[in-house]
Amino acid sequence: MMAAMAGANVIYGLGMLELGMTFSPAQLVIDDEIARMVKRIVKGVDVNDDTLAVDLIRKVGGGQGKHYLMEKHTLDYMRVEQAQPKLFDRTMRQTWKDEGSEDVAVRAAKKARQIIAEHKPEPLDADVAATLRKIVESAEK
Repeated sequence: MMAAMAGANVIYGLGMLELGMTFSPAQLVIDDEIARMVKRIVKGVDVNDDTLAVDLIRKVGGGQGKHYLMEKHTLDYMRVEQAQPKLFDRTMRQTWKDEGSEDVAVRAAKKARQIIAEHKPEPLDADVAATLRKIVESAEK
């Protein structure tokens, strides 16, 4: 987060364990989720008439027992402004237990296996593939 806030735009080491000696597809999935959350924070929050919601604040007020949680405006912006993790479970402990108590490592391993099984990458452009082949061939000499 500190590097991203300072302006770095390259993340190195995703999926790596043991100082890069081991690669873990599950760790890559976890690191991807963390990177997405960092990118969301670095993007910042738009401040304008709509996001400030002054009219809504006036309407709901600030008295005891009043809140904005069920207002359409709050729900709409929460889905956009707050990071929505897919792996990290933000449910209550009992709900988590009732749903099988899977921790992030188990969910990440399942997601990594799913990606490996289902992902169909687009083939490289023929020119790019030929250039890469030449580089490999020259390195093998």
